[in-house]
Amino acid sequence: MLKKILPCLLCSILCFGSVNAVPEEEHYTEARKIEAFNWFRSAAEQGNARAQWDLAVMYYDGEGVPQNYTEAVKWFRMSADQGFAKAQCNLGEMYYIGESVAQDYTEAFKLFRLSADQGNLRGQFFLGMMYYNGQGVEKNDTEAARLLRLAADQGFADAQCNLGLMYFMGKGVTKSDNDAANWFRKAADQGNTVAKGFLKILGAN
Repeated sequence: MLKKILPCLLCSILCFGSVNAVPEEEHYTEARKIEAFNWFRSAAEQGNARAQWDLAVMYYDGEGVPQNYTEAVKWFRMSADQGFAKAQCNLGEMYYIGESVAQDYTEAFKLFRLSADQGNLRGQFFLGMMYYNGQGVEKNDTEAARLLRLAADQGFADAQCNLGLMYFMGKGVTKSDNDAANWFRKAADQGNTVAKGFLKILGAN
């Protein structure tokens, strides 16, 4: 899943790519994808929340089945309604973008909150960005920084980069070039190019 958007800060990339349910193996044949789709479909129809999420991802990506965002939303919702955190986050992203559903920041915020409350790092990240942007909730830089830190502490590079930016700008936290460089470095070590650029600005390569 590769939809990308910049909610506000420079390295806040909204993307589904890191949550693919089906392993992205070089030799993962189409026949195996179809087999996986059929297995997930059977389990999903029996009410298995994880399989419902897997099935939704396959519909979204068009893996083992023709791409169908409407079906993806349907199965994300069924999984999310059972409390599956990844599905709550992905459905929240679709509401945030307005993809196959009407764009609704309030609904996106609610879903990200449910996901974040279960410790899902992507949910924490996107919820933090909504607090930063004031989308679906009153703008709150302090709460944004707190949530970004939760995701950053779990190793999510975009959260690390954005937290670095907040320290760099002194938003929601006490301005600190040292703390900014620390978080930029963690993100840069994972290949985040924006973080690498700010490390150069700070002279902290």
